[in-house]
Amino acid sequence: MDADGVVLICLARWMNKNQQNVVAYLKEEVGVLKEHLGAKRVRFTDEQRGRLARKAEKIRFGKLKEIPAIVTPQTLLAWHRRLIAKKYDSSSKRVGWPRTKVSIAELIVRLAQENRTWGYRSIDGALLNRGHEVGRSPIARVLKKAGI
Repeated sequence: MDADGVVLICLARWMNKNQQNVVAYLKEEVGVLKEHLGAKRVRFTDEQRGRLARKAEKIRFGKLKEIPAIVTPQTLLAWHRRLIAKKYDSSSKRVGWPRTKVSIAELIVRLAQENRTWGYRSIDGALLNRGHEVGRSPIARVLKKAGI
């Protein structure tokens, strides 16, 4: 074996030992946190659940059981299943065009009030001049909702 190979092996061992020290510290830190919490439950946000579930998914279930954690492996797997199900759930997606922004709706109403003789096309042209592309139907809806 040449000198480069020996240096590479020494570096790999040093990195492995360093990673083991970090993991040992994190395990101890979780243990201390559990002692502080006692019987209290930690409340996680959906975003935190997702982050933990994505990280846990990369670890084998048997290995998860060995790791001291605030959350049980079964809970992490349930969160991951829910995360996957939510990804493919289309019930929360809106169908159709996006709603007209409030600022644009206010601008439409202001233009209509300031220029009483303007129709949908005139308002549409004025909006285009300001860099907003809005069709006649959304303009009509906004004006109808405003009572104009």
